[in-house]
Amino acid sequence: MVNEGLSELGPILLHHVPQSRSQRVLWLLHELGIPFDVRVWPFDKTLRGPEFLALNPAGRVPALEMDGRSLWETGAIIEVLCERTGRLGRAADHRERADWLIWVHFSETISQHAAALTQQHVALREEWMRSPTIMKLEAARVGKCFDALEARLKGDWLLTEFSAADVAVGQAVLMARRFHMVGERPRMAAWMSRLEARPAYRAACDEGQGLYAQDFYEVPHV
Repeated sequence: MVNEGLSELGPILLHHVPQSRSQRVLWLLHELGIPFDVRVWPFDKTLRGPEFLALNPAGRVPALEMDGRSLWETGAIIEVLCERTGRLGRAADHRERADWLIWVHFSETISQHAAALTQQHVALREEWMRSPTIMKLEAARVGKCFDALEARLKGDWLLTEFSAADVAVGQAVLMARRFHMVGERPRMAAWMSRLEARPAYRAACDEGQGLYAQDFYEVPHV
């Protein structure tokens, strides 16, 4: 029998910038196995133009067109998609509901530090604009987030079974590990290997130029 929520889904269009937070939603859509289209945007001032601002008033990706409207904020999009499809989430009365919500939204804690580092290393193109102090502080905060993940992971996944929480946090780590190595965190490293082996992850891997010109950005010495 077809899932009722899945059968009611209409056309879905994801607005996406490669190697950004929107890859989190792209990956989840592949995991859910539902039809969708993607429009790729450049990481430039077009995101501040009237066309995109009508989709996301903050001028940031992702934006997801579904049900005749636009959704934004990755946590909200993940919750809506999981609830509508009945997959990879946790229902309100599920014993793992609170933990699922915590980890889905913890992905944004990691991403805010990765975004600050992206700004420092990538968006601020001139050396004089950058702050080695901010780079060191934010890289250390990423490390604290990685420590929290290492402590959490007792089995294969963040919860008893694979869920959208693994997708959300996994994509955040993909961004953040460009600035802080996973290092001596064996459970986290094994978890990332399991994620990267998933067909949906490989389907969501971006081709072409994204935000980053290199795999790892060293913290400057001062």
